[in-house]
Amino acid sequence: RAYRRQLAEKLRGRELPLGARYHVFVDPPGPKIGNGGSTLHVLRCLEDLYGDKWTSFIVLLIHSGGYSQRLPNASALGKIFTALPFGDPVYQMLDLKLAMYIDFPSHMKPGILVTCSDDLELYSTGLTETITFDKPGFTALAHPSDLTVGTTHGVFVLDPSSISGKGGLEYTSCHHFLHKPDVETMRQSGAVCVRGNSSQLSSSGDHSDSEMDSECVYTDSIFYMDHSVAKQLLMFYKQIGTLSCEIDAYGDFLQALGPGATQDYTKNTSNVTKEESQLVEVREKLYSLLKGTALNVIVLNNSKFYHIGTTQEYLFHFTSDSKLKFELDLLPVAFSSFSEKAESLDQSASVIQSILEPGCSVGPGSVIEYSRIGPEVSVGKKSIISGSHINVKVDIPSNCFLSSLSIKINGQVKYISMVFSVEDDLKRSVKLLSEIHLLQFFGVSLLECLELWGVKVLDQLFSGENTRLGLWTARIFPVCSTLSESVRMSLKMLNSVRHMSAFKLHGFKLLSVEEMLTYKDVEDMLKFRKQIYDEICLQRQKEKPDM
Repeated sequence: RAYRRQLAEKLRGRELPLGARYHVFVDPPGPKIGNGGSTLHVLRCLEDLYGDKWTSFIVLLIHSGGYSQRLPNASALGKIFTALPFGDPVYQMLDLKLAMYIDFPSHMKPGILVTCSDDLELYSTGLTETITFDKPGFTALAHPSDLTVGTTHGVFVLDPSSISGKGGLEYTSCHHFLHKPDVETMRQSGAVCVRGNSSQLSSSGDHSDSEMDSECVYTDSIFYMDHSVAKQLLMFYKQIGTLSCEIDAYGDFLQALGPGATQDYTKNTSNVTKEESQLVEVREKLYSLLKGTALNVIVLNNSKFYHIGTTQEYLFHFTSDSKLKFELDLLPVAFSSFSEKAESLDQSASVIQSILEPGCSVGPGSVIEYSRIGPEVSVGKKSIISGSHINVKVDIPSNCFLSSLSIKINGQVKYISMVFSVEDDLKRSVKLLSEIHLLQFFGVSLLECLELWGVKVLDQLFSGENTRLGLWTARIFPVCSTLSESVRMSLKMLNSVRHMSAFKLHGFKLLSVEEMLTYKDVEDMLKFRKQIYDEICLQRQKEKPDM
C-alpha cells in the first residue's frame, strides 16, 4: 500500500513518465521466496493481468529489497523511495533509476530488465555507442571492479581476448558466472583481468595513476532476459506449485548460464541466509531448464556500480567526498528551509527536505531527512535523523540512528521512534534468551540496557518467531501520543545507556521495529512530509524579492 500510495502521488505531481503502466506486486503469503522467487511471481501476475499480451511488453522489474534492516529509515516507505540530496523538489531513487534507464526501451526487444532498488549504475559511453538488449537469452551489464568488490557480487568469467578495455562499451559473451566468489576462485576460474594504461578503466574506482596496472574483475548489476526465457521460467514456476525457499535471481539464474556452467553451485549453500530442504532441488531443476542458454555481457569500461543499502554506505556516499557525490553533484542542503542563523551546518553534512530552525547545529558527516529540528538541538557526527520532530534542548550523540514512524493501533494514530547506533547490526539474532547478552545496542550489551530500562527478560520480550531474538524483534520502543514525545523518549533511552543511568520504561506499550512496520500509518507519515514540503515552499515565496 505504501508503494501504491507514493506512486499515485508522484504520478499526480507529474514526476514520473505518464506513458508507462506501473504495478506493485506483493510476494505470495507464506515463506520468503527471495528476489528470484519474486521475479517468477511477477511473471505470473503479468500473465494473470494481461494474458498472452504480456510477452510483447518491455518490462522494468525493480525488486524492493526486503525489510531494509541495514538501512531502517527506508523500511517503512521503501528503498526505492529513498530521498537523494539533490533536485527541487528532491529526487528519490525511483526518479534517478528511470532517468538512468531512459534510453534503454528504444534499444530493447520485448523482455524483462531486472534491477534492485538500492543500487546505481553510472557510466559513460561514446556518442555513437548504444546499450542494446536485443539478443536471445540473458544479457547483463558488467563493470570493472576491484577483486574485493567481486567477493560480494556476481563475477563474469569472460574470454580476455574478447575485451580490449578500449572505448565505452564492448559486447561479449560469458563463459560462466560466479556468485560472490572468494579471490582464489576468481583466479582459478580465469575471471581476473589486468587493467593496463590503455584500458580506460580508471573510473571503476578511486585509483591514482600509479595503480593503473592493477587487477580487476567484471561484476554484475542489472540483467535482461528475453521473453522466450521468461516464458520458460513462468512454466517452471507453475509446475513447482508452491515455492517454499529463497531463490536468488542473480545466483540461481545466472550461475546456470554459459558454456562453462556446472551443477556444482546447486549444492553450495554457504551464501544462503536460511537453508530450506527445497532449495537444492529447485536449483537443480533451474539448472536443467536454463543450461545452454546464452549469457551475453555488455562490458561498460567507464562505469561504476554504487550500492546504497546500508547506513555506512548511505552516510559515505551522501556526506564524504565520494565519487558518487561528485558525479551526481549531491548537495549539502537539498530543498530545505535552513536559516543562515542556524548555529552551524558542517559542509559535509547532508540536509534533505527538512526544516532547521535558527540555533541548531549539525555535525560533519550527518544526514537529516524529512525532519524538523528545533533551535536547541545539536546533532553529532555521522548520525542519521529521519522523519523526526525534535523540539527540546538535546545533544544527539555521534553515530546515532534516529527514525520516527506514525503507527495506527485500534484506529488511533500514535508515534514511535527507533534509535540505534549506525553501527548496530539489526540483522543479527540469537536463538535463546540466555544468549541475548551477545546482542549490542550502541556498543553496550542488550542485557545491560534492559536492566537500565526496567524491561524484564521474558519470552514476550521479542516479537515474531521466538527463534530469532535480535534488535529487530526486541520490544523496547515506547508508543507515544505525539511525534516529538516519541523522539524525546527514545533519546532518553539512549541517554540512559550512554551514561549508565536508569530510565524506566514502565507504563508504556513497547513495540519492536518488526511490529512498528506492521502497524505503520503511511498516510500520516506522508502527511508530515507534505507539511514540511508546503512550509518550505511558503518560506521560499516569502524570501522571493517582490518584482
